[in-house]
Amino acid sequence: MIIKKFQANTETEAIMLAKEELGKDAIVMNIKTISPKGFYRLIKKPVVEITAAIDENVSYKSEKPKFNMPIRKSYVPDIIYQKDSEENNSDLKSFQEKSEPSAIEQKLNNLQSLLEKQMTARTVQDIPEIKPNEQNKSLACIQLIYNQLVSNEVDEKYANQIISEIENTLKKDASMDNILASIYQKIILKLGQTNAINITGKRPKFVFFIGPTGVGKTTTIAKIASSFKVNEKAKVAFLTADTYRIAAVEQLRTYANILGIPLKVIYSEEEMRQAKEEYADFDLVFVDTAGRSHRNKEQRDDIEQLLKTIPEEEREIYLVLSATTKYRDLIKITEAYSEITNYSLIFTKLDETGCIGNLFNIRMYTNAPLSYATFGQNVPDDIGRIDAQNIAKQLLRGQ
Repeated sequence: MIIKKFQANTETEAIMLAKEELGKDAIVMNIKTISPKGFYRLIKKPVVEITAAIDENVSYKSEKPKFNMPIRKSYVPDIIYQKDSEENNSDLKSFQEKSEPSAIEQKLNNLQSLLEKQMTARTVQDIPEIKPNEQNKSLACIQLIYNQLVSNEVDEKYANQIISEIENTLKKDASMDNILASIYQKIILKLGQTNAINITGKRPKFVFFIGPTGVGKTTTIAKIASSFKVNEKAKVAFLTADTYRIAAVEQLRTYANILGIPLKVIYSEEEMRQAKEEYADFDLVFVDTAGRSHRNKEQRDDIEQLLKTIPEEEREIYLVLSATTKYRDLIKITEAYSEITNYSLIFTKLDETGCIGNLFNIRMYTNAPLSYATFGQNVPDDIGRIDAQNIAKQLLRGQ
């Protein structure tokens, strides 16, 4: 792992320096503003310092341009990446602080306080005898961080994997700050770059949304499409192959009427090919598919055939999952859809759960990139792009 700091007059310039030196797959771990002290504050401007990292042993997909998602100023989960309306559309910022800029140990202050209290009280279950030396303090700290990950529903297999990987790189007398920073960085690197829909020069791009019933595919489509229509002035169309539920077609039709977007109902693969020709001059065509049982092979085959009507280079596929679904069921669902296509991951209903360990688990299990998360029914507000840094902070945060 390579970790470096870069300073520049603006955040964008600092991140560009990091990208130039570390490569396009570098992960931004921290951004802070450094103000001159003393007399120099009168004549020098603040500079922006970023901390970036790259794991030489892991390869990630190249990052795609991001787009602005309007986020309302009420409930927004900690893992969601926001942008202020005053910001430009730069695709380089990886997160927005909700409080004042701070170092990693400050961001994880709650957990650090918890660790200090528990080590002082010698309450670590798996390390009954803690003698007063730095090595045992490090072991106690690692054990507590492991417990914290598991309590946030990270699978024990992945928690052990993270711990074993950082133990090989830590000194025996590593401080609590170094241990926290190493695990924090490791989680971010494992999560990788977030994938997002973008407009390319090649038109049109067909964006398919697949997944089980009741996870909110139709509403998610409306939220993303409205952002492109309103913010990006993109030429957008809707297709729906969800002819099993009349309500689903009418729901999408309502959104289409409000946004002034054409809607076409697809009943066969041939009609999909016709729609491809009909919408040849559109930027994005969002395709709503019927919710299917992951246990029904015939239904999965239907979706596979529908996807194959569009060449691979002209389509993107997003598997929509509910954050409230049990981990065991999520594994079965992702396995079933992995048999028919590659996909990026969208998680819905974050407002209905307090733990996000499954987001990390499924990312690790499938190796599919994370993309968006939704946290309510309001269109277009209750959606945002998942941010790896915020996931790491929430997984490590003390209760």
